[in-house]
Amino acid sequence: MTTTAKLDVQDNNPVAALQELMRRMLERGGVGGVLTPVHLGRGTPMPTLVTDPAELALADPLAPAFPMNGAKMLARLTKGHSGERIAAVMRPCEIRAFIELAKLNQGSLDNVLLISVDCLGAYDNTHYLRFKGADDAIQTTLGFLGKVGGGKDTARDGYDLAGACLVCEHPVAAAADVSVGLVGLDLTAALPVMAETAKGEALLAALELEDWQPREDRAEALARLVERRTQERDAMIERTAEATGTLAGLAEYLAGCVNCLNCRVACPVCYCRECVFATDVFDHKPWQYMGWARQKGMLKMPTDTVFYHLTRMAHMSTACVGCGQCSNACPNDVPVMELFRTVATRTQKGFDYEPGRSMDDPPPLSVFKEKEFEDVVSHMA
Repeated sequence: MTTTAKLDVQDNNPVAALQELMRRMLERGGVGGVLTPVHLGRGTPMPTLVTDPAELALADPLAPAFPMNGAKMLARLTKGHSGERIAAVMRPCEIRAFIELAKLNQGSLDNVLLISVDCLGAYDNTHYLRFKGADDAIQTTLGFLGKVGGGKDTARDGYDLAGACLVCEHPVAAAADVSVGLVGLDLTAALPVMAETAKGEALLAALELEDWQPREDRAEALARLVERRTQERDAMIERTAEATGTLAGLAEYLAGCVNCLNCRVACPVCYCRECVFATDVFDHKPWQYMGWARQKGMLKMPTDTVFYHLTRMAHMSTACVGCGQCSNACPNDVPVMELFRTVATRTQKGFDYEPGRSMDDPPPLSVFKEKEFEDVVSHMA
């Protein structure tokens, strides 16, 4: 179905080209608002709902910063009816997370256009601010693109991209209505804007962009990028599995957890309004703490941290999209992402399920499959 249009890049500035694309969406694309990262201050760009085209001057979907997964914000904007259509310009992992939320009736695709931009990765919050320094925010992004354009490399000026980005094998969102290509392309000339659905085709027609047939460099470059990231992912999983293969190893791995629950709040697919870990269920009595301490001679405080993470993994591993916001939000640098991706990769493989790939894929355990896990069931018969 893909129809490709040409988005001209003026003055070697692909960020400005995307700003122009979003202006056209607001002015002639039948869109009431655009959800996109915007530089609002000296910190990292934040998801912002823009309704006035004049306010897009600091919009920057290409910034190598990822302070939060915008899927939750889009879910808030679509769980109900505003009467207007929203175009969400997001990273592939954000779109994948939103698809999962929509399957769980936490958001709706009815009045949404999902716009995906090839993801070249991002820094974590601290490294982005150090990388940016006192530079102009847009110029920082252009400098980053000049070094990683086309997915050429991963380390920039002594700073590595976030761990989740280094091992993400999904630089393109499969469920987007419109995709903007970056990987393998000259970002200073023109960008391909590709309609992936009927809604996307209607949008491109309204935007009146020139039809285009770019060179086929993107597919080969994407394949190389995915291969490299997959290798990094597999090596990470092997390291993490070895470190957490026993209960003692897992407890040591999670020793820095302070039960702040930041990872739960930051996770885009953790949607429960009431969480048992946010109640007083685990506020034990003083004599209980003393009794447990006497059993082993000491008791790590706070308690129940391992149980908390095990519960989260059991609850969310089938829907984990690997965005890494759990690690990004951790105040003690506990490698939560590595653990979740290790478990999620195996869980999702077991169910032959890829979260966020399509609305047509029912979440695991939500439907009955007679022939599922026959190798396990046959041993139980």
